[in-house]
Amino acid sequence: MLLFALGFLLVILQPSTGQFPRVCANVQSLLSKECCPPWDGDGSPCGELSSRGSCQNILLSQAPLGPQFPFSGVDDREDWPSVFYNRTCRCEGNFMGFSCGECKFGFSGLNCTERQVKTRRNIFQLTASEKNKFLAYLNLAKNIPSQDYVIATGTYTQMNNGSNPMFRDINVYDLFVWMHYYASRDTLLGGSNVWRDIDFAHEAPGFLPWHRVFLLIWERQIQRITGDENFTIPYWDWRDAEDCEVCNDEYMGGRHPTNPNLLSPASIFSSWQVICTRSEEYNSQQALCGATSEGPIRRNPGNNDKSRTPRLPSSADVEFCLSLTQYESGPMDKMANYSFRNTLEGFADPQTAISNPAQSGLHNALHIYMNGSMSQVQGSANDPIFLLHHAFVDSIFERWLRRHRPMLEVYPAANAPIGHNRENYMVPFIPLYRNGEFFKPSRELGYDYEYLQEPALQSFQDLLTPYLQQARQIWAWLVGAAVFGGIVTAVLTGLIRACRKKKGGTSSEIQPLLIESEDYNNITYQSNF
Repeated sequence: MLLFALGFLLVILQPSTGQFPRVCANVQSLLSKECCPPWDGDGSPCGELSSRGSCQNILLSQAPLGPQFPFSGVDDREDWPSVFYNRTCRCEGNFMGFSCGECKFGFSGLNCTERQVKTRRNIFQLTASEKNKFLAYLNLAKNIPSQDYVIATGTYTQMNNGSNPMFRDINVYDLFVWMHYYASRDTLLGGSNVWRDIDFAHEAPGFLPWHRVFLLIWERQIQRITGDENFTIPYWDWRDAEDCEVCNDEYMGGRHPTNPNLLSPASIFSSWQVICTRSEEYNSQQALCGATSEGPIRRNPGNNDKSRTPRLPSSADVEFCLSLTQYESGPMDKMANYSFRNTLEGFADPQTAISNPAQSGLHNALHIYMNGSMSQVQGSANDPIFLLHHAFVDSIFERWLRRHRPMLEVYPAANAPIGHNRENYMVPFIPLYRNGEFFKPSRELGYDYEYLQEPALQSFQDLLTPYLQQARQIWAWLVGAAVFGGIVTAVLTGLIRACRKKKGGTSSEIQPLLIESEDYNNITYQSNF
């Protein structure tokens, strides 16, 4: 019923952040390699007439990459997004978006000058109505086509270098599933050859910033299509959980009564169809995922390979991970030791921080434990538990940032795997975001976590308020004391002057209490301290 009631909100769809902007998915834009759409507010490219931004050449990082990808010029994602576009909108101030028509994360208002911080909450702390609204929003996103973005169904070469565009429509939820697939897919080398040791969103420094951006733009898209500007993604705190606490029909779907690999028919998610899960098929065809339906969500939590993931992560695992002082180390991939990122991602042991890809800890452990659609990297976002899980992973990243307060320079500037250097643009986002731009506290990006919130620092006025209130209560006494003090001072001054006139002078042993102004210049100040 709630889904039906939300249907009318389709008309309020506004530009957001995603993959290929629809207005740039055409022959002219691809051949000119320019994506600088007009802003609706004034009709000028990038809102230039309103000083929102301008069309500029893309500045690509020249920093050297790590050795993990030994090719050049074979993958559309190299030096993103230069294969498709080398000119895009560069927005000014707090403006953002592919046409500079939005506000940066953490800002709102007509001119994007109003700071805002929204709170992500534990899904079990939501009221029944809030929880049901969240589920309805998910289902709405699965059934609404994206108005602003399309996905590529072929490589740039298959598009005949732009003269034969290959794009298609997609619903809002699946747009994000496809983006996660596109960032982590294998490189197609021609024939039946592929390169698997490549991932623009995992197994390297960009893992945490990339998923932070992913959640932020997903959150904003839901705000757009529902008109609920206060919406935030809830998180599932899975520390010390004995089983999948959200795997029931009240939340993210229970187990099917006759097929343990499927969801209960009572869950709205049982009717969802997954996309982008057949990587071997795409590789053999040298094709991209076309986002066609590939069957229902599969999930069989707890019936996973116990030799790889014996249990869900514990509070002790998280605390040890947070104690690590290095964000990244060594080869900066899944073999990194004593790396906070690699330990949180789950390729290093959460008790020693030594790399062990044969085991799955922390983040990876949840994916493996779900034993289904969520356990395969490229298609893992098909399961909506993905959002709850990654929101909590992001909160751990946030805890580390607050505890260690790293400088931006802590994030590697060079020699990271392809796409993961600090100044590299994240694949496949347009507008463009650099990895380093999201290596900072979440409050600067407009959000916080309920369980991490600290009392806000009081303003100067707030600090003075209790003292001012006390002053009002004793105001009459203060005035009286001031008057009495003035009278006493006047009497004493008169007595002193009278005494001076009687004595007519002073000796060197007896100096006056007060110095007359005409005597000031004749006395040399000397300290006896």
